[in-house]
Amino acid sequence: MNRRDFGKTILTTAATAAAVSAATSPWPSERGATTKRPWPPGVKISVQISGDPPDDELQFVQQLGCTYVNIPGDAKTASAENYIRLKNRAESFGLRVWNIGNASVHNMEEVTLNLPGRDKKVEEYKQFLRNLGKAGIRYTTYAHMGNGIWSSDPGVTRGGSRARTFDIATAKGYWNGKVFTSPLSHGRVYSEKEIWDNYEYFIKQVVPVAEENGVFIGIHPDDPPVPMLAGVPRCIFGSFEGYKRAMEIANSPNVGVCLCCGTWMEGGESMGANVVDAIKYFGKAGKLWKIHFRNVSSPIPAFTETFVDNGYTDMWKVMRALREVEFDGVAIGDHFPAMVGGKNVAIAYTVGYMKALLSRANAEFA
Repeated sequence: MNRRDFGKTILTTAATAAAVSAATSPWPSERGATTKRPWPPGVKISVQISGDPPDDELQFVQQLGCTYVNIPGDAKTASAENYIRLKNRAESFGLRVWNIGNASVHNMEEVTLNLPGRDKKVEEYKQFLRNLGKAGIRYTTYAHMGNGIWSSDPGVTRGGSRARTFDIATAKGYWNGKVFTSPLSHGRVYSEKEIWDNYEYFIKQVVPVAEENGVFIGIHPDDPPVPMLAGVPRCIFGSFEGYKRAMEIANSPNVGVCLCCGTWMEGGESMGANVVDAIKYFGKAGKLWKIHFRNVSSPIPAFTETFVDNGYTDMWKVMRALREVEFDGVAIGDHFPAMVGGKNVAIAYTVGYMKALLSRANAEFA
């Protein structure tokens, strides 16, 4: 898809935004879901740590004044026993684990595209949910991209900081050690119907397991939310309307949205609603459980990830919207531009900025 073709997909959103602001939850049976959640009220600022964090990393989170942590993982570490160990370790530092990831059951091309091994991956995901439940981990993020997260060569943002970029003309897809390229990442063009049918096949099987084990699944937007990449449509989690339909298909209080602000901003007008309106809609519906708090320079067809105070969106409006809808999940910095002094500098800068915005929002709604 070239820039001209992509431009033809941009939607006029003024009417949509007005409808979003005025809309009530389309899931009336779930409007009370927030009262059933196994976590306390209030916006929580979290920090992602390593898969087996040393003492000084946990101490760093303490020094930031944060209580929650997110931990990455993979198939090798995906046992209930390991999750319990990690949870106990965090709690020994006065911290709480919000979620533990598993890259093996995230962006599963076998599931999204109905490739050989699909049912095996679905069963692996079900067991992952059971293990989380046994460990008392009540939230997980899931992504449904068939050919990975697409990026171009790294660029720079403010002060020469190295940062992820995307240009539709040069990007490639990456996930879990695999590379996806244009023109056709999987040898053919998939139809939107295939993508929707494959999502329904998956979600209908995992919903009962999530509900039985008390695990909430927040689904991440397609990154970037381009209508089609290398023959694979991004028609479900690449737009506001796609998300609404996906929630209706799932029809579960345990399936909601991990709203990555940066990814949503990447889509710009093609999302059908801006990031603040999306927060208000899904927040009021009780469907928001995790926010990736990041900013980008501009919408697609090209962008650079930048500092939270340096993109095209005023992040105060994002934090204020979270407080307005009584968001009770975690907000976490994500995809930090590299700073002099190492990764902890970038994390501390972002957390400090977020805490200041939250303090201001809490004061306004006190």
